[in-house]
Amino acid sequence: MPIPRPFPAAVVLAVVGAAVAVAVWRPWEDTAAATSSSQEITVSRSQCGQGWSGAQTGRQQLILHNTGDASAEVDLVELGSNKVYGEVEGLGPNTMAPMDVQLGAGKYAIRCLIEDTSVITGPAVTITGDAPGGPAATAVTKNEMLPLVKQYEAAVASGVADLIVKTEKLRSDIDTGNLVAARNDWLAAHLTYNSLGAAYDAFGDFADKIDGSGGFHPLEKGLWHNASAASLKPIAAQLVVDVRGLQKDLPNEQVDPNDLGLRAHEIMENALQFELTGENDQGSGTSLATALANLDGTAKVLAILDPVLKPRYPELADVQKWEARTRTLLAAHRTTPVDKLDQHTRQQLNGAVGELLEKLAPVAAICEVRRSS
Repeated sequence: MPIPRPFPAAVVLAVVGAAVAVAVWRPWEDTAAATSSSQEITVSRSQCGQGWSGAQTGRQQLILHNTGDASAEVDLVELGSNKVYGEVEGLGPNTMAPMDVQLGAGKYAIRCLIEDTSVITGPAVTITGDAPGGPAATAVTKNEMLPLVKQYEAAVASGVADLIVKTEKLRSDIDTGNLVAARNDWLAAHLTYNSLGAAYDAFGDFADKIDGSGGFHPLEKGLWHNASAASLKPIAAQLVVDVRGLQKDLPNEQVDPNDLGLRAHEIMENALQFELTGENDQGSGTSLATALANLDGTAKVLAILDPVLKPRYPELADVQKWEARTRTLLAAHRTTPVDKLDQHTRQQLNGAVGELLEKLAPVAAICEVRRSS
C-alpha cells in the first residue's frame, strides 16, 4: 500500500514564496505564541546569519531570508555545546520562512548548510535574560549512526532469513492441501514480516509484492474465505520467490542513517493507520496481533538507537512507559478482531498508540545527522 511518507509530528510544513515547501522543526509541545521579530536574517553563501540583533530569551520567531541562488538548510545552534534549537530545511532561493525558537541565556549563531558549500557559521549572538530555553538536539554525527545502521541491517537480515523458513512452511501446507495448518503458519509468517519494520515501503517494490496487492493479503483472503488449495498454490509459491528476492536484494538496500530515526515513528504510524482501523484485515481478524508485531519492530529500532537517544532525549522514559502500556493492551486483545472491540477498549488502544506516537515524534529530529564543519 504505497502512501507518501509524512513528516514526524514534531515537524510541520510551512509554505513560503511561490509554493515552496520547507520543513520547520519546532521542538516543543506547548501552544503559547512566539514573539515575532521584524528582523530578516540573511541566508546565503556570503552572508549567513547577518541581521540578527537585539536577541532575547524566551520563545520567539526569527524570519529567515535566503538571498542566495541555492537551497539551504538553516540551523540555530548554541555555540560550545553545538545543540540545535531550531531548524528549517529546504529554504529555496529568494524565499523567506519563520523559525520558532525558545532560547535561554547563552551564545548562539545561525548555521547555514548550502548545496555544494562547506558549512557556514554566522556571527555569535549573546543572549541574556531569565527565561528558560526549550528542548534542543545535540548534534549526532555520521560516525555515531553508522554502527547503529549496521546493527539494524543485520537484525533485518536475520529476520528475513527466519521469514524464508516460515513462508516455505506455509507454502508446504498449501501444497499438501492442509489449509488448517496454513492458517496458523500464515499468521506466524505474517507477524515475522511485520516485526521487520517494513512501514512506508522500506523494502521498495518488495513491500507491495510481499504484503500488499500480492503475497500475504491475497493468501489471507483466500484462507479465510474458503478458497481452494489449488487457487492458493501459485500465490504461496510467488510469496516464497519474493521473500527470497528481498533477501538477495538486502545488500543493495543501504539504510540512510537519517531513515533509522524516522523508522521508529513510521512503523507505529503505519500500524495506527492500517491495523488499528482494521483496513488491512482480509478476514483473519488478526490486525491487533499485527500491530503488536509492529510494536516489536519499533522496540528493536529504539533499542538500537538507545546509545544516541539516552543522553539526548529526556523523555525517553516516557516513550518506554507508553510502549509498555501499548504492548499490554495489544497483547490482551490480540485475538480480537478490531470490529469486535468494545468502545472503551478501542479508546484505550487509540489513546495509548496516539500518546506513544507523540513521544516518538522527536526521535527523527534528535537522530538526524547534522554537519557542523
